[in-house]
Amino acid sequence: MNFASDNWAGAHPKIAQRLLEVASGFSAPYGASALDRKIEKRFNELFEREVAVYFVSTGTAANSLALAAVNRPGGVSFCHREAHMLEDECGAPEFFTHGARLAPVDGENGKIDPHKLKAEIERFPPNFVHAGQPMAISITQATEIGTLYQTDDIAAIAKIAQANGLPLHMDGARFANALVALELTPAEMTWKRGVDIVSFGATKNGCWCAEALIFMNPELSKDLPFIRKRAAQLVSKSRFIASQFDAYLHDELWLDMARYANAMAERLQNGIINAEHARLAWHAEANEVFVVLDKALADQLQEQGAVFYQWNPPRAKPELLGQNEVLVRLVTSFATEADQVDRFLELLR
Repeated sequence: MNFASDNWAGAHPKIAQRLLEVASGFSAPYGASALDRKIEKRFNELFEREVAVYFVSTGTAANSLALAAVNRPGGVSFCHREAHMLEDECGAPEFFTHGARLAPVDGENGKIDPHKLKAEIERFPPNFVHAGQPMAISITQATEIGTLYQTDDIAAIAKIAQANGLPLHMDGARFANALVALELTPAEMTWKRGVDIVSFGATKNGCWCAEALIFMNPELSKDLPFIRKRAAQLVSKSRFIASQFDAYLHDELWLDMARYANAMAERLQNGIINAEHARLAWHAEANEVFVVLDKALADQLQEQGAVFYQWNPPRAKPELLGQNEVLVRLVTSFATEADQVDRFLELLR
């Protein structure tokens, strides 16, 4: 009953098999192989336009290098107050941008409030050297609390970004889960709504180690090859990342895995709705379910074999927890089994 994180899940057998198939023989390194070129073309098809694709090893690297590519002196990037890049990347975005800052923006349900975003940007007037200068906006899809930016939400933030001459970045660590939940195409969830850069995550959704940084306008990434090399993220045997994407994107495997993970979360959520000793903190929209439990019950569940993390309540919901209550996060993946969900619900009952 492992609901700790989709990072705990292994690799899908088809992805593991594709890794084995490219393990022998010789292939051009540093992204120059025929397989690398094939996947770059595949991303063009996926996003319905010519894009620039850069493989990296982690989501943290993707997010950090995305900001480094658009860095400005005294730069400030805007993200949600509880965004992963602000709270869980140990200062990596600031490190790789050589001191650019992340400015937190509040908003309900884990999403940036457009009105608060405009107000925050106005705190950095043009030519006021002491404040620094805005350089980017970043949204997380799905958000850090498992909610989703609808297309209108993305478009509203993109409009603000464009009005201020700022690129809009999407942290897509769970890109596939959001995509299938919204029933959109990659183009519809990104550049057709004004997104300029995507951290395209696959590791959480069945890959071994596969992340890609996608620029909708290749010109925006002209310095990224040098930035990536300097950041030690130019992988020599890049065919092993390309091979994972080859299997991942073939015959909609990536979408099937995301749909399954979301369905397991829905199964979990439906059972919790009817549970007497637990309550949903909010409605799950992808593959993360957040539940309020009595602390003693949470401890008991873990003693009985359930694996999950306690979670800090969102600052926007200070009234969420009662005395002796905790918030826990339950994450499903392609590897979650229905009987694991059912056993957890039985223990809860």
